[in-house]
Amino acid sequence: MSATATPRSRPTAVTHEVSNQPPPLAGHDAADDPVLLEGLRREGVQWHLEDLHRLGRLVGSGEAQDWAEQANRHEPELRTHDRYGHRIDEVEFHPAYHRLMDVSVGAGLAGAAWADERPGAHVARAASFMLATMLEPGHLCPVSMTYAVVPALRHSPDLAKTYEPLLTSRVYDPGLRTPAGKRGLLAGMGMTEKQGGSDVRANSTTATEQADGSWRLRGHKWFTSAPMNDLFLVLAQAPGGLSCFLVPRVLPDGSRNTFRIQRLKDKLGNRSNASSEPEFDDTVAWLVGAEGKGVRTIIDMVTMTRLDCVLGSAAGTRAALAQATHHVRHRVAFGATLVDQPLMRNVIADLSLESEAATTLGIRLAGAADRARGGDEAERAFLRLATAVGKYWVCKRQPAAVAEALECLGGNGYDEASGMPRLYREAPLNGIWEGSGNVNALDMLRALAREPASLDAFRAEVAAASGADRRLDAAWQELEGELVLTEDAPLRARRVIERAALVLQGSLLVRHAPPAVADAFCASRLAGDRGLAFGTLPAGTDFAALLERLPV
Repeated sequence: MSATATPRSRPTAVTHEVSNQPPPLAGHDAADDPVLLEGLRREGVQWHLEDLHRLGRLVGSGEAQDWAEQANRHEPELRTHDRYGHRIDEVEFHPAYHRLMDVSVGAGLAGAAWADERPGAHVARAASFMLATMLEPGHLCPVSMTYAVVPALRHSPDLAKTYEPLLTSRVYDPGLRTPAGKRGLLAGMGMTEKQGGSDVRANSTTATEQADGSWRLRGHKWFTSAPMNDLFLVLAQAPGGLSCFLVPRVLPDGSRNTFRIQRLKDKLGNRSNASSEPEFDDTVAWLVGAEGKGVRTIIDMVTMTRLDCVLGSAAGTRAALAQATHHVRHRVAFGATLVDQPLMRNVIADLSLESEAATTLGIRLAGAADRARGGDEAERAFLRLATAVGKYWVCKRQPAAVAEALECLGGNGYDEASGMPRLYREAPLNGIWEGSGNVNALDMLRALAREPASLDAFRAEVAAASGADRRLDAAWQELEGELVLTEDAPLRARRVIERAALVLQGSLLVRHAPPAVADAFCASRLAGDRGLAFGTLPAGTDFAALLERLPV
């Protein structure tokens, strides 16, 4: 052959045969989850199972997973002006985002539960919300706020009469138009400002009453998600003190309300959802609730969004566990499938235990919300304290659990195509939104001080498992002493709320989970027989029983 000839490849064998890789996790029913299904049956909402499985099959489909990927890859874009120079303040979304929104609103995850008189409607909605979160959590921010706005809006019956029928609709009707002319509405919330953050009483936005009974707002908000929603509850300083106001994007006469979007936030995760900094300038608003009682009014909305934070973090943990479980069931290393390797079994079983405790607590809180709506004061009191406790702990645990699940995939999990990096970036979010860890820990102290009935309800919940496990009994006895509001209570608040969450989860699992699950939880979380990382459950744990509870 000439030295100048072009060499040619003559393959005689396959040199890049792909092996020992798991198949795509698609084409399954995401609702085929023993923990979730048992929770629904326990709450008496078997009537929702058919709809839940229908949504679960969609969530597990390759098509829906592609929507989730596209909605995050093609992020929302701000359009402050149209081509002619008119101020429009609109945000454009990829079609995949609208597909996700259409599915979730159509499944009743926005305000529909408030118009459903069936017992357990909020539990049914919670279960479906978890499935949708496992698919793509970003689009659920506007859905969650719409769900949460209804009880707050009821502080002004006339406004509720006008807007609630459309807020409880199952029709996704995007675009800024006159609210009364739409088939369904979405709502948002504007609380924080750049100078105050969680200290909303430092807000500087002002409200001035008009002769016709409306108000005019002037000021700004620092972190307002979903700016293309139709209505917003915002806080502003009225002459009588901090008050809550309803701000529509489009006024009843069809004109645009002043809602100048300065920019969209460049966030760590939650990329499919637009979060903005709006400014108000002679912006038309209507008072919701009593003047000067803005925090008391909007807290009803905050409470329900905190419930969704618990559900969302439980679902995010479960989604990561599902990916890790699928990988270790198919991947072989050192002569055996990973799930059959003793140390990996410990890791997956420990993650499964964490996930089951979070899911069980989330469903219990949703049940309390449902019964509180029906007038059960004991459940209302329980929800007041337990929501703060659950919001703190379940949201705190999500980042650690997702990181451990990602590690189960090794380098495959660090690759963007696996979907695990998106889950990881999303993991810290719920711990920040609607009150960071410190805010919820201090809120627990406020509940203990101002609403003694909440502690009585919490005590009754734990006492329902009294005598069933000595480790749980001992943990509760110790915790009761810690709940005394001494001078150093704020300093101890995180320690106390963490212990309260573990005791509450332990009580729920002792009563409702298989004995092996309850035993492993009490041994590792209450008696302290474990290390600081996942995968350190003690010898003698019934790993096989825990692994039977995996979601896929």
